Amino acid sequence: MDLKEQTKAPAETETRTGSYVGNPGSKAGAAPVERAPRPIEDGVDIGHVHLRASDLGKIKDFYVGILGFDVVVEAPTMLFMSAGGYHHHLGFNTWESKGGSPPPPGTTGLYHVAIRYPTRAGLGDALRRLRDAGYAIDGFNDHGTHEAIYLRDPEENGLELCWDRPEKEWDRDANGHYALGNRRLDLAGLLRAGLDESS
Repeated sequence: MDLKEQTKAPAETETRTGSYVGNPGSKAGAAPVERAPRPIEDGVDIGHVHLRASDLGKIKDFYVGILGFDVVVEAPTMLFMSAGGYHHHLGFNTWESKGGSPPPPGTTGLYHVAIRYPTRAGLGDALRRLRDAGYAIDGFNDHGTHEAIYLRDPEENGLELCWDRPEKEWDRDANGHYALGNRRLDLAGLLRAGLDESS
C-alpha cells in the first residue's frame, strides 16, 4: 500500500466517497501555477502544529472540552492533543509565553491553522459544538474545494475548521489550477450534516 492509500480513512479506502484524508497527490489534486524545480514528494502533509500559549487551562477547555480532541501528553508547561490516535496534531507550551499576550495586529506570523475534518458530518458536529457552547465565530465560507468555519481560539490564534470535497468536485480553471471560490456556506445544511440521511 502506498503512502496515499495509508493516509485515507478506512471507509474511504474502499468506497472513495467523502473527502480524502491526506494529500491527493499532484495528478489528482489542483494543478500548480508553478512547479518547483525539484518537487517535494506527493505524500507530504502537515503533521502537527506547535504553538506558544499563555494559559494551558483555557486551551484545554476549548480544544478538548468544546472541539473534542484527546489529550495525549499533559504536563505543567505543555499540552499535546490529537484525533483518532495520532501522536499529536496540536501542541501548546508555555516555555517562553506563560502569561503572555497575543501578537498585535500588523505583525507577521501565523494567520490561521486549518483543522480538516474527514467528513461533512464531522464539520457539522463541530459547528453544533461551537453553537451549543455559545462560542464566537468570525465567519463562514464555501470555497468550492472545501467548506470552512473561521474563528479564534481563547488565545486569539486563528482557526479554520474545514471539510474538503472530493477532488473531482474541486473548483478549477480551464488549466486545472485551483480556483478559490467564495460562495455563501449552506449553514442550515451544515448544521444538519450527520443528523439525517440527506446531508
